[in-house]
Amino acid sequence: MRRIPLIPYLLILPGLVFLAAFTHFPALLAFWQSLHSTPRGRRPATWTGADNYAAMLADPVLMKVLWNSAIYAAATIPASIVLAFVMALWVNGRMPGRAFVRLAYFTPTILPMVAAANIWLFFYTPGFGLLDQVLSGLFGLPSTNWLGSDRSALWAVIVVAVWKEAGFFMIFYLAGFQAVPPALAEAARIEGCGRWTYVRRVLIPLVAPTTLFIAVNALINAFRVVDHIFIMTLGGPNNATNLLLFHIWETGFKYWDTAQASTLTILLLVILAAVAAVQFRLLERRTYYR
Repeated sequence: MRRIPLIPYLLILPGLVFLAAFTHFPALLAFWQSLHSTPRGRRPATWTGADNYAAMLADPVLMKVLWNSAIYAAATIPASIVLAFVMALWVNGRMPGRAFVRLAYFTPTILPMVAAANIWLFFYTPGFGLLDQVLSGLFGLPSTNWLGSDRSALWAVIVVAVWKEAGFFMIFYLAGFQAVPPALAEAARIEGCGRWTYVRRVLIPLVAPTTLFIAVNALINAFRVVDHIFIMTLGGPNNATNLLLFHIWETGFKYWDTAQASTLTILLLVILAAVAAVQFRLLERRTYYR
């Protein structure tokens, strides 16, 4: 009779318990609540089946929220990854004050998002903010309400997210660059490869696992935006910055419709799972593991 070793399972048991308690169970509970009505006072929740999903699809605000979330993700994910790669490439070489530059790049990461949002509120304040002061003083441009306009509010929020996340992703790229054997750079230099050719043909393929890891994390971050939206715009103006997770929070805690919030949560989980699966399928083919 084959004996099953228990020690490996006992070692991973605490992690499995936390994963089940704080990830799988809440997801199953949200799915169960999405099939019931919201309890009100002494009136308990009742079975509604797919009615909450039908109401969610009929909500005119949902399409605006999904479109905003798609723009937000499509802008923040590649921008933060490219900026992190460039910053890591810059501070990986020998340069005067390299430690200070690394610290400057990483500083936004250690700030709480609420603090970062308040800092950028000062930048965006019409007439008195730093951005308007610079644009008016140097270029004579008129004052702009960056967070009060439908055309600029979402992009203003995107800038804050990229500024906040790029330094965090830079650390992973910096670690990936330092794991590349120096002999490869020397061999490329002997073969006559320029710096751009070395980066494109050698460095980028070798840090592909890091890029995959960062891309998945950037995707998750793009869909879990609440705090700086809450501080800066509250989803306005006219739902211009209303993103999916903020819409879930608003539905669940402002309008106290927990059943509809659970339904939106299931939609969020499905979107994240689908996009992450596509990312793994596309990027895994170009990922080289050592």
